[in-house]
Amino acid sequence: MSRFTEFRFKAATTFQRRIGNPVTRRLPFHTLLETTGRTSGLPRVTPLGGRRIGNEFWLVSEFGEKSQYVRNIKANPTVRVRVGGRWHVGTAHLLPDDDPIARLRTLPKVNSTGVRTLGTNLLTVRVDLEG
Repeated sequence: MSRFTEFRFKAATTFQRRIGNPVTRRLPFHTLLETTGRTSGLPRVTPLGGRRIGNEFWLVSEFGEKSQYVRNIKANPTVRVRVGGRWHVGTAHLLPDDDPIARLRTLPKVNSTGVRTLGTNLLTVRVDLEG
């Protein structure tokens, strides 16, 4: 990983952890992903962008397997997603063979622009929602 890429990753994740996530987690209709901490076993809530299509929720991780929520999904794919203020249980699937740039074109534009701009290792994630 280049120095610039590493700097971009550290800057973005520091901002998200300290400022962005604490604020957006409190917004009543912001989309949230809840995973189970791979070490702690505690719920971990991450604000993100994506789109529900039928019984699936699609998103693109900007840092791929370096993202903490992706690492949690690898350890336990059972997740919850809050969409439109309602929580849904589902099973997350990492899709490294999917084209994340093409996928971003189908997702909300504001978030997709940020993911494309800051992202260093894009990874598509599909959550199959129950019921």
